[in-house]
Amino acid sequence: MKTKIIAVFAAVMASFGWKAIAQTYDTNNDTVSTFAGNSIPGYIDAQGALAEFSSPSQIVSDTSSNLFVWDGGNYRIRKITQNGTVSTLVGGGGDFTGYGTNVSLSAYSSIGTMAIDRNNTIWLLANYFSYTFFLNIQTNGIVSIQNGGSGLTNLSTSSGICFDSQNNLYYSGGNRIWKYIPASENLQVYAGSGISAHLDGNGIYSEFNSPTTLVCDQANNIYVQDGSFVRKIDSSQNVATITNASVGNLMAIDNSGNIVCVNVNSISKLTATTNVLIYAGTTSYSPGTYTNGIGILARFNNPSGACLSQGSIFVADNGNYRIRQISFNPQPQVVTGANLGIGTFAGVTITGTVGRTYQIQSSPNMATWTTRATVLLTSSPYLWIDQNPIAGNKFYQALLLP
Repeated sequence: MKTKIIAVFAAVMASFGWKAIAQTYDTNNDTVSTFAGNSIPGYIDAQGALAEFSSPSQIVSDTSSNLFVWDGGNYRIRKITQNGTVSTLVGGGGDFTGYGTNVSLSAYSSIGTMAIDRNNTIWLLANYFSYTFFLNIQTNGIVSIQNGGSGLTNLSTSSGICFDSQNNLYYSGGNRIWKYIPASENLQVYAGSGISAHLDGNGIYSEFNSPTTLVCDQANNIYVQDGSFVRKIDSSQNVATITNASVGNLMAIDNSGNIVCVNVNSISKLTATTNVLIYAGTTSYSPGTYTNGIGILARFNNPSGACLSQGSIFVADNGNYRIRQISFNPQPQVVTGANLGIGTFAGVTITGTVGRTYQIQSSPNMATWTTRATVLLTSSPYLWIDQNPIAGNKFYQALLLP
């Protein structure tokens, strides 16, 4: 069972009127590291910390654990593989539709929410003059317009999007939640009367007040960020308010019913019992900073998107120009194939993730190991040579640190 720690930030800055705030942290050894990107805003396709982003704001994952990032400052969708290799999937060209890097995403008036469906098709909201429509991006980078470019009722680039298990799309707009069936291009009101108010009820007999982000669970319940409330719409279209806790933007939902949320400087979860626990960062005043480490110590700078993948949470840390990873119960991982005999050379070759930290250990018998060095990977493969080999040592291994 997970435990809780109450961290009380007692410093009160009278001149700014800051108050002490008690924050409840999830303490399942949540640890933040940098998966890709560095402190320099730019555009470089590379691995891990050698890659550069400019204002990454949204992130989704496909069923093969590839990440896709809307890199707003570069007007591109970037792809990141499991080993942290960054490439450009779409953007940088001159066409409105077409293939990958031949397409220009900067040609549209504005770009909004990004989501991915059950078939691994990316859906990106785009606006062109007075029309807002979906751009469909296949895994091979082919870009097309889904709904004819004419727009859908109350659809805007700020609309929230999610998909149910049948690949039906839901979006927020006009104080309503809409259901759109892509195969038939059928659109219907799923919930909300259109009146700006707060009322629980069934379908159109409920009311919302500027709903935004949406997520869908395995039972096809839709969760809606509705101002300061989180509302639930079940499969019978019954709308109920489940909490008025300040949770931020709803990003994803795990198999246990925990909703991953992004706040100003923190990543949190709303549990199935509506408790709010912080994974990492802080909801108290914290200027834009960058710190890796355990949840309570980690710092973000305007995180704006998150997704679940590989048993971790990946965060688009907009102001730090990085993609951050939140791991749970992280343990050092032995790097496959990293054991080498001293007869070749005293050291080890690491094929790993650039920007991650590795621990080098040596052993005379592969039973007992001694730590020899800790290195930050600046390239892959990376050659580490033992400058002070110890007599009797025959083997070396590298461990990826959490």
